[in-house]
Amino acid sequence: MRVRGHKVLFDADLAVLYGVDTRVLVQAVKRNASRFPPDFMFRLNTEETTRLRSQTVISNGRARGGRRHSPYVFTEQGVAMLSSVLRSPRAIQANIQIMRTFVRLRELMVTHAALMRRIDAMEKKYDGRFTAVFAAIRELMSPAEIRRRPIGFRTSSHRDGKGTR
Repeated sequence: MRVRGHKVLFDADLAVLYGVDTRVLVQAVKRNASRFPPDFMFRLNTEETTRLRSQTVISNGRARGGRRHSPYVFTEQGVAMLSSVLRSPRAIQANIQIMRTFVRLRELMVTHAALMRRIDAMEKKYDGRFTAVFAAIRELMSPAEIRRRPIGFRTSSHRDGKGTR
């Protein structure tokens, strides 16, 4: 869901994901408030909470036993930080995977940059003789363009080119 221009996850959803009660998650956040700046986590204001209740059919607060306080929402960075302050087995495993992923991404970036430098050096060394080869290598290293099929269906008159547009 998007709130205030950020893609966010709700505290209750993250509590389920990390295998803890929502109150435990909120308590961990409050104890580590300095780790959660506003671009990592924020609390919904009254208007946002009301709008959320009307959109998702959440119970009407205290009158029906629902939440008494506005929920916290977490951005991508907040979700990663949350995995480091919670002590559940799932949160610990998530934190370990996040660290491994960052290390692997850094290694891939360094490898990719080194490979590009080597190709540039080889291209200068062998001047124009292998231009086509180097162009093909560069094309293989660039991300592939994803072709998407149009949404909807086509009638038989459009398939054989006789349809009007």
